[in-house]
This record gives sequence, structure tokens and C-alpha cells, in this order.
Amino acid sequence: MPKEALSAMVQAQSPRERILGAADELFRRHGIRGVGVEAIAEAAGTNKMTLYRQFESKDALIAEWVRGIIAQKEKVWDELEAKYPNDPTAQLVGWSRATAAALAQMEERGSTIMNALAELPEPDHPARRVIDEHRLREHDKILALCRRAGFTEPDLAADEFYLLLEGAKSCVSCMGLKRVGEHLMRLVDTMVASKGKARARTAAPKR
Repeated sequence: MPKEALSAMVQAQSPRERILGAADELFRRHGIRGVGVEAIAEAAGTNKMTLYRQFESKDALIAEWVRGIIAQKEKVWDELEAKYPNDPTAQLVGWSRATAAALAQMEERGSTIMNALAELPEPDHPARRVIDEHRLREHDKILALCRRAGFTEPDLAADEFYLLLEGAKSCVSCMGLKRVGEHLMRLVDTMVASKGKARARTAAPKR
């Protein structure tokens, strides 16, 4: 896209959109603590007064930025549900594929959410609350799918799936994208296959 057209598109955005876009770029590049509101306002083509009219504080801006990231993550579940409306097992397998693909963006810088948590140690920080609420929703989603999929111990299966999710994010930087992504998919496939075998044993007539 020509520079003039890109500039016109950016200027057509609202101040709030420009501020969030600038914050996203700068937070990812320099970290949350490494960027001040002045730099964000300048990158957004506005000023601190406008920024504070949109967001009452930098912490409020961080929380809204995190909400945007999480909205994109949760959109994946909506897409899987639409693609496999009556197949919870396929949704779980699809989730492993989508997560493995997303790891490509994490290999150099790690998980954006986990990086944010590392920079926000305060348990009452508004962005941490947003992340904690997201994690609870995601775990509940996985648990519901495990129950519908017929796992003999759905609570344990949901915990295992979630441990795989969080562990994969943590291991990308030390083990590499290809290995982690492949292993994540294999582990999920193994869990799904084990579920099928357990159901077959339960259904088999006793001699």
C-alpha cells in the first residue's frame, strides 16, 4: 500500500483507535514498562491530553490493549464452533492446530499475554484481572468440550489440555516453534485417541 494511502487510512481512524494501535506496536517492541504515554501519544499523532480523555490512565490503556488481544484469541473458539458445530472432539483438535500456528508469532518475542503478566506483578492491576477472567473462560470452555466429547474424567482432561496450552507458550523460546507445535498437536491427538479407547473398553461386554 502506498505511504500516502496508508497515512490517510490511519488518519481516518478515531483517536482511540490510533492510540490503541500505537500502544500495540510500542508495547510489543519495547515492553509495557519501557514505553511512556508521551511516546504513545506522539506515535498516534495526538497528545497526552487527548490520550487521557480516551483512557483515564496508562493502566486503563494497558487493560484495553489486553482486551483487544484476548478478543482475537477468543475469536478462534467461535470459528471452531462454527466449523464443527456438533463435534466437540474436532473443536479440541482444531484448537491444537490453531495454537500451533499461533506459536509462529511467539517464537522471537514469546506470548504477548505472558510477557504482559511478567511486567504486571500487581495482582490488582486492571490488565491482570482481564487476563485472569479470560483464563477462567477458556478453561471453562475446554472443560465443557471435554464433557461433551465423552472423556471419562473430563475435569482431569480439561486440566491436561490447559497445561498443554500454557506449557506450549512457555517453551517456544527455549525449544523452538517447530518442535513445540508438533508436540502439542501429537499430545492432543494422543489424548483424544485415549478417550476413544477408554470409551470402547467401557462399552465392551464383560465376559
